[in-house]
Amino acid sequence: MHRITEKNQTVHFIGIGGIGISALAKYYFSRGSVISGSDLISSEITAELLKMGGDIKIGPHKKDNLPKDASAVIYTSATPLSNPELNEAKLRRLKPKNYAQALGKLTKQYQTITISGAHGKSTTTALAALVLEEGYLDPTVIVGTKVKEFGNSNFRRGFGKHLIIEADEWNRSFLNYAPVIAVVTNIDTEHLDTYRTFAGVKKTFQKYLEKVPKDGAIIANYDDPELKSLVKKIGKKVIGYSLQDKEASSVRNVLRIPGEHNVSNALAALRLGRLLGVCEADILRAISRFSGTWRRFELKGMLNGAYVFSDYGHHPREITATIAATRERFPFRRIWCVYQPHQYQRLMYLWNDFVGAFDRADKVCLLPVYDVVGRETKTARAKVNSLKLTHELVRRGKTAFHLDTFDEAKNFIQSEAHAGDVIIVMGAGDIYNLSNKLVL
Repeated sequence: MHRITEKNQTVHFIGIGGIGISALAKYYFSRGSVISGSDLISSEITAELLKMGGDIKIGPHKKDNLPKDASAVIYTSATPLSNPELNEAKLRRLKPKNYAQALGKLTKQYQTITISGAHGKSTTTALAALVLEEGYLDPTVIVGTKVKEFGNSNFRRGFGKHLIIEADEWNRSFLNYAPVIAVVTNIDTEHLDTYRTFAGVKKTFQKYLEKVPKDGAIIANYDDPELKSLVKKIGKKVIGYSLQDKEASSVRNVLRIPGEHNVSNALAALRLGRLLGVCEADILRAISRFSGTWRRFELKGMLNGAYVFSDYGHHPREITATIAATRERFPFRRIWCVYQPHQYQRLMYLWNDFVGAFDRADKVCLLPVYDVVGRETKTARAKVNSLKLTHELVRRGKTAFHLDTFDEAKNFIQSEAHAGDVIIVMGAGDIYNLSNKLVL
């Protein structure tokens, strides 16, 4: 099924520090390729790739970063057309591909299972992978987070016929993929810099799901009425799952991570396992051994007797779900939400949703917006910011604070946090650095 031809070629990755593209780099490395790459700043991801033997350049991009013997170039979608390494690759006629295009080519070499949806993709991908692993199907996995059970990696090399990938809808990336089975956790008003309207989101999801072959299957969350309505129009084999299913109680009994949204994610993995012939006992065993992923309600340590968690949530619905799950797990504790908005455009498009997203938190601390390079507009920057959101929360009756820097936030939280508090440091930008600072 999968003819691998990557051995001994040199593959260069522009923006190699990204969570998705770094997993793809590890895939090529596992197949015998020589890996090189570049990124503007160093990170634990680039450090890991360097330790593996990759030739990683940190700092401004320049054409000399591209190895003389490079045979392929893969770049992040955020790479500007003016990037000197990209232009050098074109001059050498290397036919560079963006991450989604390169991954799309790979999906055609396997029986590919895609995990998509506005929320829960990474957790569901990890759970699905563990279920197939427990069922001796030995999948290859590319996921947008680090999974402890994979040696704290975002990649798992398998020798079976299945490839499991996290399929992102941003920039319509998932239209590049060739799924045999498509798992969809939900659809939502997200990535409006790409779609503009929710109708645009639904239309593109339909186009994506129509790529599933007649002998394939769609596994869909029937608790999402919009998704349920959509998949019933596709005319393909659809397997639904819901928190109302009788299996939900069995999942709750074994699942170690909190929140009904995670019960739903685990039910998706259960349905997938059943479809592929994994026995029920093995499915539940896989679910029970899952201990969570990097920056998904990840316990970082203690501060003044308070628990500090790091979470990747950046959409209002994810914030609401994470705080609700924290309330469920710690019903009598004071809950802090320390949040860094991710992208001015998202904050602008979903402003009213953000204003109500923190209602169940006791204290809210907001950091400046994480500016996403290449995805912002002057209009969004002028219209919204974290300080304005703080004022709205205060008007709503919340105890909310605006903090200008990570150091200021660290000092404030250290002075105010009490034993027994629960502090969730949340966002998709670089705010995880703050969670690290708090527990040092």
